[in-house]
Amino acid sequence: MRLLALLALAGCATAHAFDDRPLRAVLAAQQDAWNRGDLDAFMAGYAHSPDIIFTSGGKIRRGWDETYAKYKARYGADRSTMGTLAFEILGVQPLGDGGAIVLGRWKLTNTPNAGAGVFSLGFARTPAGWRIVHDHTSADSP
Repeated sequence: MRLLALLALAGCATAHAFDDRPLRAVLAAQQDAWNRGDLDAFMAGYAHSPDIIFTSGGKIRRGWDETYAKYKARYGADRSTMGTLAFEILGVQPLGDGGAIVLGRWKLTNTPNAGAGVFSLGFARTPAGWRIVHDHTSADSP
C-alpha cells in the first residue's frame, strides 16, 4: 500500500514538472537576433514594461526604454557593431507556474565591447509568453 502511494505521488510530481523549453527558446531567439544585428528583435525577449529591472556594471536601470537605450548606446543596432553573442544556460529554477530564474553565462566576441560573464534572468509568464522582467548581468574579472 505504501509503495502504491509513493508511486502515485511520484506520478503527480512528474505530471506537473516545469517545462523550461519556452524560456530556452526566448534566449535562443535573443541570441539569434543579436547575431544578425537585430536589436529590436533581441529586446522582444524582455517584457515591454516600465517595471523591468536591468542591473549591470554597478548600475540599476528601470524600464524597457532605458534598457533599450543602454544597449543601443553601447553596442549600436546593426551586425557590424554588435558582434557575436553566445549564451550557455547553466540552470533554470522554477518559481511556481508563472515565474523562473535562469542562470547562465554570456560571451560576446567580434566587437570592441567583447567580454564574457554571468547572468541571472527573472522570467515571468505574460500574455505575450515568457518574458524577462529582471536581468542581472556581470562581466568576468579582467
